[in-house]
Amino acid sequence: MELPSNLLPDEASPVWMNKGDNAWQLTAATLVGLQSIPGLVILYGSIVKRKWAINSAFMVFYAFAMVLVCWVGWGFRMSFGEKLVFFLGKPAVALDEKFLLGQAFLGYFPTATMVFFQGVFACITLILIAGCLLGRMNFRAWIMFVPLWLTFSYTITAFSIWCPDGWLAKLGVIDFSGGYVIHLSAGVAGFTAAYWVGPRIDKDREMFPPNNIILMLAGAGLLWMGWSGFNGGGPFAVSTISSLAVLNTHVCTATSLLTWLLLDTCFFGKPSVIGAVQGMITGLVCITPAAGVVQCWAAILMGIVSGSVPWYTMMVLHKKVKFLRLVDDPIAIFHTHAIAGGLGGILTGFFAVPKLCRLFYMVPDWEKYIGLGYGLQNGQTSAGLRQMGIQLGGILFVIFINISTTSMICWFVGLFVPLRLSDDELQIGDDAIHGEEAFALWNDEETFQNTKTNSAFEAEDSSYMKSRSFGDVQMV
Repeated sequence: MELPSNLLPDEASPVWMNKGDNAWQLTAATLVGLQSIPGLVILYGSIVKRKWAINSAFMVFYAFAMVLVCWVGWGFRMSFGEKLVFFLGKPAVALDEKFLLGQAFLGYFPTATMVFFQGVFACITLILIAGCLLGRMNFRAWIMFVPLWLTFSYTITAFSIWCPDGWLAKLGVIDFSGGYVIHLSAGVAGFTAAYWVGPRIDKDREMFPPNNIILMLAGAGLLWMGWSGFNGGGPFAVSTISSLAVLNTHVCTATSLLTWLLLDTCFFGKPSVIGAVQGMITGLVCITPAAGVVQCWAAILMGIVSGSVPWYTMMVLHKKVKFLRLVDDPIAIFHTHAIAGGLGGILTGFFAVPKLCRLFYMVPDWEKYIGLGYGLQNGQTSAGLRQMGIQLGGILFVIFINISTTSMICWFVGLFVPLRLSDDELQIGDDAIHGEEAFALWNDEETFQNTKTNSAFEAEDSSYMKSRSFGDVQMV
């Protein structure tokens, strides 16, 4: 029986390529990209005080662009290429058509698809770090920080955990779609960078209301729905495991959000919208390392844990630990990503199902992937304890790498430009840094005239486009 003509291989559709897998992987990559652009652009720009809206959103926009250029320049090959040392690949470009049109190192699609998919993951990691630095980091320092951190930190964890030649990958650490490489890394690195950059001015730390909660929810919604690509693309195939990963992701997230909401209501008397968003994020982060290798009932249990433990560390423990209060983390990235990501890695080590691990990894030695819970049940306690030990070892490795490399990068950047904005810029915000305001408010004495084409309105005073300050207006 012959294949339909649209499925027959040709020069542009080689025998090894699965069109369904390629289509899904490109779709998943685009969904992950939408989490950042416009998702986190909207969320960051809305969750901060009005005077920081442009700066916060622009940090996201810049990081997305810079990471993609560095990624094809050297980052991808350092993360997934030929081994240089046991924790890093050799730097090389990913620009040649012979390389990009060949089969990816995993999956039945071109390397170009893999480069883009992994590239948007790298982008969102830097963008999450930005969440710890809102409202005071010098934008010129951020310009330098992004390519340096991608090169000397992200590539190490990505190669070690995700590349088949990485040392933690060979040991058998389970990180389905980035709980370690992305979220734990971003949470620890962001918290470390926040320590070196220093806190916001006192006025901003005491009063930092969101300028638009409805838009914040829109950004959060893009983040939540985009996670279908984040975890659904993890298997690099249109498979039963990708379907399970998507379902587990949303079930865990919903449970986590409801748990956080319940705790807020019980202890503070009111259901908080911002709290619900935090609970959503912790659920998304916690399930990520486990998404396709745990049962759906386990995803619910993980949602309960992710909605309660980070809630406690953020709402209770944070106020009691002096060091946590000292480091200024405006939107609690440390709690929602470092704590939740670490929890996810530990819970993965307990709940990982041997059969699901076999279906996901498809390797001869799949027996080494077994959660402690199933090890205890099946008389393989030592194997389960080994897996839990590897999961904990992976957490310690990611923490060590990100504290050390981030500190060195901050020190290096500080040699050339201040890490922190000047006092005047901290007082004024967007207008002083970018010469632009997020919300243009017109004075009563300014008039408008209609253009001949009736396509736009412009002020009589041509100085409108110049830098100006409209005062601090809260839009809550």
